[in-house]
Amino acid sequence: MLFTNNILKPIFNNIKKHSSRNAFFISEKYYSYKDLGLKINKIRLHLNLLDNNVFFGLVTNDDIETYATILALWSEGRAFVPINPKNPKERNKNIIDKIGLKNIFDTSTESSYKNLNIINPKKLKENNEFSNKINFKNADDDELLTYILFTSGSTGEPKGVKISRKNIGAFFNNFWESGIKINYFDKCLQSFDLTFDVSIQSFIAPLIRGACVYTIPNDQIKFSYIYYLLEKYNISFAVLVPSTLRYLRPYFSEILLKNLKNCIITAESCSIELASDWMKCVPNCNIYNYYGPTEVTIYCSYYKLNRKKNISSNGLLSIGKLFKNLKKIIIDENGNILSNEKKGELCLSGDQVSPGYWKNKKKNKSSFFTTKFENVDRIFYKTGDICTINKDNYILLHGRVDSQIKIDGYRIEIGEIEFISRKYLNNKNIVIIPNKIDNTTKLTAFIESKKIDEKLYLSYLRSKLPRYMIPSKVKLLKKFPLNSNDKIDKVALKKLCND
Repeated sequence: MLFTNNILKPIFNNIKKHSSRNAFFISEKYYSYKDLGLKINKIRLHLNLLDNNVFFGLVTNDDIETYATILALWSEGRAFVPINPKNPKERNKNIIDKIGLKNIFDTSTESSYKNLNIINPKKLKENNEFSNKINFKNADDDELLTYILFTSGSTGEPKGVKISRKNIGAFFNNFWESGIKINYFDKCLQSFDLTFDVSIQSFIAPLIRGACVYTIPNDQIKFSYIYYLLEKYNISFAVLVPSTLRYLRPYFSEILLKNLKNCIITAESCSIELASDWMKCVPNCNIYNYYGPTEVTIYCSYYKLNRKKNISSNGLLSIGKLFKNLKKIIIDENGNILSNEKKGELCLSGDQVSPGYWKNKKKNKSSFFTTKFENVDRIFYKTGDICTINKDNYILLHGRVDSQIKIDGYRIEIGEIEFISRKYLNNKNIVIIPNKIDNTTKLTAFIESKKIDEKLYLSYLRSKLPRYMIPSKVKLLKKFPLNSNDKIDKVALKKLCND
């Protein structure tokens, strides 16, 4: 009952005992824990009128009813499949068809899914009070799924990652033990779409502790609104991606957020320079670099930054030490376990590891494997990240397996080119994209800048790197494209290589 005891019960206790406290701030309006409870209750009552379908679509609008729907589904032993209304309809149809969804929760004024049973929580009959008697269905079954998130990866083909109650329960156990503290008086930022798993931590953790969650309305300019909330409402806990920090960086000299006490940087590798510059804006803040593939449930390792000196590799912050109760190994191309100091693919095992991909035997076989480790047969997930582990057990990130490529027979790491480039470009954002042309791999350097001297830049690289590591093209972009998770959209960049 890890999930029920550690997540649902604390949240429902806050609804009952602290009903007048603010639970959410959405579109310039506060909603109390009582407001949240009443909306959960009416959705639960409606669920009991429906058939026993486990999976429900959820259009990820930014409103109190959408968040209440997640908690209602979980408390009834159901799972949600988030559908981003900003994504192409064909992609969303693909997800709906893969799961075979029949019901979808959608608070939109006009739903795009009229071929399904549409449930609009805003139109359900209101209740006058929150039930004090909560009978959690299947409360002792931690193998039930909580959600399936579809990620595209590098192929663009959506693959559904299944996350169970056991996964989420284990995650929150480890999350609190990593040192993060949230109290009822905290104001917590939730800036992610619900199709991105970091959103789960961003709103569930505050609700467990009785704090208030501040969200980003869909009609706002996201990065500007994030700063607006940070400054105006004295946000004390925030989770940010490096892309957000890079957006704010030109204004760092004007930013001073004394009330921010804890800040997590996550979702992408973060340069040590960017993190160090951000530190100056948040003088009273503990800053953490958290790492975790979706398949290992939100985060699985963390590194707490030091204001004087930090551990890094190729200019990228260490992803720190693994959460308790997880196991790690480094393997080579043939699946052999390597010693810590040797570079290889990081593989992870433990209760946070997903049961696998939805109806995708081929992907499950290539991503998960069983091996004996510490005299026990364990299922490991292959992260795709090239890492080493130093003598103090800190994990160093060197790049991606798919960014380790061969050119003219030489194996190279793209991260090394990016590291050398950032030094010359005064830490401007740069991404190197490999692209095959007539069976020959070429490198394109995308630089987030209006103007650079391309000849001098390439000349500098030639003075530091062998010829086969020099990009054949340089493309300048005012702003890098981002995907729905606010990560740099490398698929979109690749399409620009031949323009």
